[in-house]
Amino acid sequence: MTHYETVFILTPVLSDSQVEEAVNKFNDFVTANGGEIVAKENWGLKKLAYPIQNKRNGFYHLVEFKSDNNELVSQLEVAYKRDERVIRFLTVKLDKHGMDWAEKRRTKLKSNSNK
Repeated sequence: MTHYETVFILTPVLSDSQVEEAVNKFNDFVTANGGEIVAKENWGLKKLAYPIQNKRNGFYHLVEFKSDNNELVSQLEVAYKRDERVIRFLTVKLDKHGMDWAEKRRTKLKSNSNK
């Protein structure tokens, strides 16, 4: 299975329930198209490096998933483009070093949350 990591930024004018709805929509899209979600992270409302669509903040979300379906990434990116709540996204394929780094990041986050 190929591992991927996608980060998407949602517009800051959404309520918490609307943000949750959008995140669930994309997570369900991945699982419905043969993907398996490995990890999810909500990075919260952050300031953008530069204005996008006259917005200076956005809700950041990271989803790490794996899939055998080669078309899943392109289908997911089309879904991002069609959804007006998404202002930016980036999906990358993880190599063995990227998977090791992601695993270390997840274990570090778990150990910090247990303290």
